[in-house]
Amino acid sequence: MLDNMADGLNDVELFAEYQRALAETTTALKRDPATMAYGLDPRYVRRPHLDLISKTLVRVRNREISKLLITTPPQVGKSVTAAVWGPFWWLANEPTSKVIVASYGLMLAVQRGRAVRKLVQDHGAEFGLKLDGGTTAANDWSLETGGGMRTVGIGGSITGHTADLLIIDDPVKSRAEADSITFRDTTDAVYKDDLSSRLSPDGATVLIMTRWHEDDLAGRLLQREGRAEDGGEWTVIHLPAICDLTIQQGGDPLGREHGDPLPHPRIAVDDREKLQRHWARRKTSAGARGWGALYQGDPKPVEGALVSDELVRQRTHLTGLPEPMKAAVAVDPAGGGRDTVGIVGGYLGTDKRLYWTHDRTAVMPATRWPREVCRLAAQLGADRIVMEANYGGDMPKVLVRTAWSALLGEWEEEHADDPGAGENPYNRLPPRIVLVRAKRGKLLRAEPIAQQIEEDRARFGARLIGLEGKWTTWQPTDPESPGELDAAVYLAYELLPVPGVDEMLSKVKNRGPVRVEDIQPSGWAAQRID
Repeated sequence: MLDNMADGLNDVELFAEYQRALAETTTALKRDPATMAYGLDPRYVRRPHLDLISKTLVRVRNREISKLLITTPPQVGKSVTAAVWGPFWWLANEPTSKVIVASYGLMLAVQRGRAVRKLVQDHGAEFGLKLDGGTTAANDWSLETGGGMRTVGIGGSITGHTADLLIIDDPVKSRAEADSITFRDTTDAVYKDDLSSRLSPDGATVLIMTRWHEDDLAGRLLQREGRAEDGGEWTVIHLPAICDLTIQQGGDPLGREHGDPLPHPRIAVDDREKLQRHWARRKTSAGARGWGALYQGDPKPVEGALVSDELVRQRTHLTGLPEPMKAAVAVDPAGGGRDTVGIVGGYLGTDKRLYWTHDRTAVMPATRWPREVCRLAAQLGADRIVMEANYGGDMPKVLVRTAWSALLGEWEEEHADDPGAGENPYNRLPPRIVLVRAKRGKLLRAEPIAQQIEEDRARFGARLIGLEGKWTTWQPTDPESPGELDAAVYLAYELLPVPGVDEMLSKVKNRGPVRVEDIQPSGWAAQRID
């Protein structure tokens, strides 16, 4: 009280002054998402590119922009600013608004929803926001004021939900998805049929993404709806890692000179040398194609690919498939500096066409991939397993035969007390193991099979995102040697009568089928493979 009197203010006047200062602070924080984040979270780091994104979101809220596309390299803070603080800031200014955030997967979408809900719980009272009492789900919650937020994975259900603000954050998860024409078609259809149809009459759309492919969602939308500066619908913030005025339409939004690096939240904004080193390392690790797309936001069409996206679309058949005549699994074991095991299964149909139906390619240790091969062979009823023998000699054969024997015993033990389990799929002669060695380079091996696809003698009998992406993007100059592509080629050579196969592969003689009872755990070293 004495302090109050010394300041010439009584308690009522002091409280009124406090209320006025609080209102000014609240008003200041509501100015834009970056200001709000910086004021409420000491961990948030402001950078020029994040301030630019933030100020442009203000233009979206003011209805000056109805469609905003933000493309930057990964991990530079765009999603935190636009897809976490953005919705909270929007609701603080428009508490009756409905916000929908869509991401490539449900888990990421739930994380976004949970993060924004936590901001409402921690700071909402300052802005008149309070969660509705019946709200429990992280991906679907409401405010007492009538607004709220719904988060979904691409393709998730949003029926019955309306959006005053639609944010699409990272709709593409991986290179495999980006290279898949099936995935790109699906994402585009989800945008047109599900997401954009949820917008209210004056609703706004914000697409935040790292570019992966020239035909990704951003590419299609710009092709279809155009840029604002050209009379189209999309305002674009294109921020490459290294400013390149030859690819940035209308110049650099940050006013950078050609060759200037993009700021990074974990590097001092004036430490140009460290920024240059950081982006140089990313360029080295990403390779030419990845650097151009992910980091420069300038994906290029793949020239000279084995087959085109359109051809893959034409050769993908998901219904009305013929019955199998003979099935096989092909394996390209890890080796030669690659830790990914290519595993592809399929069959020759009664229509005399090859159908690739399964792709189990993944990074796997030698203790796991033989079991995956055997499980797929049992599922397909395959009578042979084709394996690349360039790496590891006969060891892949030993691993697969051992896995078959182990799965036989494990199945019997697991289903011993289940009379309705049916027949043990491993209780038969194991598939014949065919060892092959490549006699020609990958391109020369793959081109004849690409021709079989062109002539409609080889088809995709399922949506195999990773495999089809390799067919449509792999280049002979790529440092990567895709295991699934080699496995698919070996499968085709084994099941299809392809001219010139002997010029491409040599078959390593082996003893053919090995009965399970012939496999002796202690006798592998002595077993001769002809």
